[in-house]
Amino acid sequence: MTPPTAPSRMNPWRVLGWSFAMLLLLTPAVAMRFTDQVHWTLGDFVFAAVLLGTTGGAFELAARHSHDRAYRAGAGLTLLAVFLLVWINGAVGIIGSEREPANRLYAVVLLIALGGALLARFRPAGLARTLFVTALTQALVAVVALAMGWGRSGPIHPFDLLGLTAGFGVLFTGAGLLFRIAARRNPSARTA
Repeated sequence: MTPPTAPSRMNPWRVLGWSFAMLLLLTPAVAMRFTDQVHWTLGDFVFAAVLLGTTGGAFELAARHSHDRAYRAGAGLTLLAVFLLVWINGAVGIIGSEREPANRLYAVVLLIALGGALLARFRPAGLARTLFVTALTQALVAVVALAMGWGRSGPIHPFDLLGLTAGFGVLFTGAGLLFRIAARRNPSARTA
């Protein structure tokens, strides 16, 4: 006879996080009923669902990977930055409009973040270095865009590009600092 198992308790933070993701996904659907200003296609909803699901799933993996709060906060901040970078760049563009080909340069930023995380094997010291390089790459994309005169079609150029670049720089650098704290707390995980 198998002993009875204790009923599993739902983690309220997890429920809140996934509920928020669903609310974000439903917001445009509701808005489209009340205004003509919101026009989402089925493809837009699929893209948003995949992006939200991937971001949420990645955070769940990171949370299971480490119980260190600094590590989890660093992972959350990194994923927030990546989510916003993809979302904003896809929706309205960072360099000019979303149709500006130069916006594809942000794929390099994402590849550096992902490649560095894989090379570091998701260890905090390596993730810290990766995110500092990611922030620097984000800034370099802006410098190149300004030097080449890209994105002048933006309504408040160059302030939109500079403001978003600074914001992403803060997010990536902040995440790097949190991973550095996590690495100092757990010296055995320092090498990456």
